[in-house]
Amino acid sequence: MQQRSLGSSGLTVSRLGLGTMTWGRDTDEHEAREQLIAFVEAGGTLVDTAAGYTDGDSERLIGSLLGDVCDRDDVVLATKAGISRRGRDRVTTASRGHLISTLDASLKRLAVDHVDLWQVHVWVDDVPLEETLSALDYAVSTGRASYAGISNYSGWQSAQAATWQRAVPGRAPLVSHQVEYSLLNRAVEAEVIPAAQALGLGILPWSPLGRGVLTGKYRGGTPADSRAASPHFSGFVGRYLADPSQRVVEAVARAADGLGWSLLEVALAWVRDRPGVTAPILGARTAAQLRESLGVEACELPVEIVQALEDVSADLEVTP
Repeated sequence: MQQRSLGSSGLTVSRLGLGTMTWGRDTDEHEAREQLIAFVEAGGTLVDTAAGYTDGDSERLIGSLLGDVCDRDDVVLATKAGISRRGRDRVTTASRGHLISTLDASLKRLAVDHVDLWQVHVWVDDVPLEETLSALDYAVSTGRASYAGISNYSGWQSAQAATWQRAVPGRAPLVSHQVEYSLLNRAVEAEVIPAAQALGLGILPWSPLGRGVLTGKYRGGTPADSRAASPHFSGFVGRYLADPSQRVVEAVARAADGLGWSLLEVALAWVRDRPGVTAPILGARTAAQLRESLGVEACELPVEIVQALEDVSADLEVTP
């Protein structure tokens, strides 16, 4: 698999990342092991998780597999802090103390002494930005993290954060920004991606397949084993099943038919090769799904198809 520099940093990662949001819940230990094996054998290196994924079980599962399935140094390990759950409620906290204690807990679950990339999972209004960013500085200066990044910031938020880190000597520069980006959600093209490109942040798209909708699996209804049928993800996927999104899905299907590809390959190749993108994060539920996604390495969309897909998805608006 081709490797790319993460933004303007010296960190190189595979141009597809392995997402682990469902590991420890919808993806069991056996499937997780098979996914990691397939990913590493394909040349993948970037493994993405978060303290808030499945209440820490995603990190625990990764920690149990590293050193067994592959050497720790064979992967670029990325995690995030700032989102957790209290009962059924989502809690966001970006105070220095909370972030640092969360990172220490992540390192323990992952069974490592450092992560390669540590990201603030979400912007939080009621915490001063400089306090949040000071946690990233501490993590890098103490060797707990090699690089720092952000996730789910708006354009002005990411520009403010990256500029602050550049302006103050001794601070850890931001190298990445993880955001939702696909043919069904191109909102980041307006401000986020231009800001990231100007400030040297590599874009790591999450849900590059439109929360699974761009695979075409929902064209005939909702499969019983799909995320849309899961109590954890039905609302997450459902907002992309309306008619406007389906018009984009049908355009992807026409392109796939013409090229002899799968819908997944068309949609994933499109976002992988967008300006500013370093590596889409693949959130497969099973090893079979992941292997299908990894086949996109040999795919490159013709310019005419790229333009046609841009035209049909340009004005799509989806409720966040």
